[in-house]
Amino acid sequence: MLAGVRDLEGARSVWQRLGFTVTPRGRHIGWGTGNYCIMFPTDYVELLGVVDAAGDLQGLDTLLARREGLLGLALATDDVATLHGALTTAGLADGPPADLARLLEAPEGTLRPAFKLVHPADPERHFGLKIFACHHLTPDLVWQPAWLTHANGARRIAALTAAVPSVAAVLPAYRALLGDGAVAADSRGATVRLGAAVLRLAEDAEIAGPIGLAVEVADLSAAGALLSAAGIAFKADGDGLHVDPSAATGVALSFVGG
Repeated sequence: MLAGVRDLEGARSVWQRLGFTVTPRGRHIGWGTGNYCIMFPTDYVELLGVVDAAGDLQGLDTLLARREGLLGLALATDDVATLHGALTTAGLADGPPADLARLLEAPEGTLRPAFKLVHPADPERHFGLKIFACHHLTPDLVWQPAWLTHANGARRIAALTAAVPSVAAVLPAYRALLGDGAVAADSRGATVRLGAAVLRLAEDAEIAGPIGLAVEVADLSAAGALLSAAGIAFKADGDGLHVDPSAATGVALSFVGG
């Protein structure tokens, strides 16, 4: 999950205050962007910001000019060739898989995690949000045990909510990417299974893109106590604990039980 932030160092402090362990800073080689990541055993949240305004920002500056917060979704894959072939067959591919690496400022020295990326063509039109697939070539550099434990008890991304102008218009692309069995439409929109997490698509002609992130925690009461001790306001209801976006770098963040 990608979250765009205007102040990368400030965002690190904000998410640490929310009870998350944040990795050392990374910088994308050849681009003007950097990141901090919040790692879980099988997924993660990436805080993405500008570190060199003169570099290639991949459109991040344009997105941040509109708003700060959730930007898009990175899907995991371990077979970029098959995935790219499926997108090509569906008419959704945008060039061949691309290589990317970043420099990670770890305490033991600078590390160089590497990835292969598969980008769909015009993802906002076809999927309703920025979406791409990532194959981690050096996962041990990123999923380090010390980074997987969080003071708030966070364990994984449980759900992402996104608004799209037309749910029916984007479902063919999700089926082509993930298979028919991963997509279920209902009267309220649609649910797309992403491994253990779900993407909930709601229809809204005026809002487009990701609007909410739910993180599963081991103990909601303990997570609520941590937020209260940190002076972070939240609302509690039957669905979980909901932090105002102003306290989470523009992200509508919820903590939910298992």
